[in-house]
Amino acid sequence: MNTPVNEPGARTAPKTTFSAPVVVPALLVLVALLVLCGAFPALADRMFSRAQTWVVGHFDWFYTVIVTLFLLFLVLLAVSRYGDIRLGPDDAKPEFSFVSWTAMLFAAGMGIGLMYFGVGEPLQHYLNPPTQMAGTAGAAKEALASTFFHWGFHAWAIYGVMGLTLAYFGFRYNLPLTMRSGLYPLLQHRINGPIGHGVDAFALVGTIAGLATTLGYGAMQLAAGLNLVTGWDTSTSAFRIGVIVGVVGLAALSAASGLDKGVRRLSELNLILTFVLLGFVLVCGPTVFLLQAFSENIGHYASELISMSLRTFAYEPAQDPQWFGGWTILYWAWWISWSPFVGMFIARISRGRTVREFIIGVLLIPTAFNLLWMTAFGNGAIWIDTHVAQGALAQSAGNVDALLFRFFEYLPLTRAVSWLAIVLIALFFVTSADSGAYVVDAIASRGDPQSPIWQRLFWAAVLGVTAVVLLLAGGLKALQAMTLVAAMPVAAIMGVLCIGLWRGMKADVTHARQDLSPATNFWTGQHWRKRLELIVHQPSASDVKSFLQKTVLPAMRDVAAELQRQGVQVQVHDDSASTEGAEAGTVRLVIPAPQLRDFVYGVRPLARKLPGFMLTEVTDEAANQRRHVVEPVTFFADGREGYDIQYLRHEELIADILRNYERYLSVSADQRAVLLNRAPGHTES
Repeated sequence: MNTPVNEPGARTAPKTTFSAPVVVPALLVLVALLVLCGAFPALADRMFSRAQTWVVGHFDWFYTVIVTLFLLFLVLLAVSRYGDIRLGPDDAKPEFSFVSWTAMLFAAGMGIGLMYFGVGEPLQHYLNPPTQMAGTAGAAKEALASTFFHWGFHAWAIYGVMGLTLAYFGFRYNLPLTMRSGLYPLLQHRINGPIGHGVDAFALVGTIAGLATTLGYGAMQLAAGLNLVTGWDTSTSAFRIGVIVGVVGLAALSAASGLDKGVRRLSELNLILTFVLLGFVLVCGPTVFLLQAFSENIGHYASELISMSLRTFAYEPAQDPQWFGGWTILYWAWWISWSPFVGMFIARISRGRTVREFIIGVLLIPTAFNLLWMTAFGNGAIWIDTHVAQGALAQSAGNVDALLFRFFEYLPLTRAVSWLAIVLIALFFVTSADSGAYVVDAIASRGDPQSPIWQRLFWAAVLGVTAVVLLLAGGLKALQAMTLVAAMPVAAIMGVLCIGLWRGMKADVTHARQDLSPATNFWTGQHWRKRLELIVHQPSASDVKSFLQKTVLPAMRDVAAELQRQGVQVQVHDDSASTEGAEAGTVRLVIPAPQLRDFVYGVRPLARKLPGFMLTEVTDEAANQRRHVVEPVTFFADGREGYDIQYLRHEELIADILRNYERYLSVSADQRAVLLNRAPGHTES
């Protein structure tokens, strides 16, 4: 348990929390990649691009199926009993308000992508749709459905699987908040060995590479916007490097101030400005058309969701053979490559929420906003291009860096809105960089919450230096291709994480539902030494047989004798000595009931395999040879699950028999259960 800083007894923050087996190999691989992509950009680009083409060409079906399975898996968890599990102890409360939580996961997830692709992607699909004729109403409809598909439930399901796995094992199992912890159900304590170090090092390299390429391309996008608005010459390397240095510097300051201050406040500011910009486009654009299109877009997306989810164009190839691999598969690979970063950040801010609340929040809220955003900007751009610009926007669709600002030229207050967009893009970059520095530091220190500030500053500098080196050498495209190739093993690991998460939650629910033994219901604490002896002692078949003869049968006969004095017909069957037949080894008290299922209180010996750790710890040589224990377990005619009664004494057994008989009479009188009450009874087998 970590003691909070600045409280009595708080442990002093260490000078460093770096995990050497993770950091050292990750930095070596990163340096090697920088040398390759920086010194030999053409070779690296050719090598990684070929690998990317091969992966996309041969494993597009794999990406299609596994991303859809991620979505189905999350929906299944949300509607199941596992949805009630809290990410943390049962009394944990959310660390951040709902608005702050939503703002942070949205800003870290894909906020900057919406600025970049909000106009560009729908317009490009409209000009080059997969199945419809370009430039038609059907193309516009398909363009928005495809955009919704790429930015909707499937994208956030990828982030959700990674984030939920990390949050669950980090806060519920109290394991380090790193990727290795998701493998705990499969590897258990071996996650602390070479396999765990390798997984975290792989996630560290992938996160840095993905963030660095985003910073590099982001600098180019921001420079294009400033060039259009101000007329400055922003094409020089010096200007772009200055943009990266400025963004990383602000990100470092934000990361140093912690999640609750810097990252949260920047994310909330991002969300406010995003709604301002969205509202402006909705009001000043073709408002009625956009609202009509939003309704129809949602319906079309929902109706086509299943077919799009598993579409691979196997029977009828897309009009452009490169469309599927260049858009859908590329998106799935990119979201997967970003999932360690975004997933870990979402996990970190989600402590205290239930699994169901996490899944609904992560899937529905960002998706709903993305759909509204893409409708406003995408449909707005298509409408303006066909009704106002006379195809001028379509002609500049290839220059996506400047397309958003070209779109603003057809709206009022162009200059002010463009500056607002530039500020918003810059803030999104700062938010991505500072949350990235936080996540990278968490991976490098195995989730240690006491890491010093200088480490976050160090990782922010590493991100900046990596982006600058690649931007100057022209190696950004090669590193991006490498990151997308690495997405395939990450997807396979995520599939394994789903299996581990299910097993972990199954164990969790079993643990939570395990009530105190029924034998404690009547115990007053008397004869505690004898009871302790029974608990410690592992019973054998002969022990259970003796218990049935000396304790259970006398209790049943006493109850039967008293009931017979009250005029109730009762039968006691003793088959404890028998070794043949379905009733061998059992004892039963039976009260026949005409037209109803008989009341049966039976006890049978049931063998249970000893856990491995108990076999290694027992000292008795004879017990060590025995692989099973035998317990006296109840059975009933209504098929209810039985329970172990080996600790009950004579009077306690009588009380348990009468308790079950009272239940039997109450249920028999309930007309709602009459069908089951009149059905044949179950046997103990």
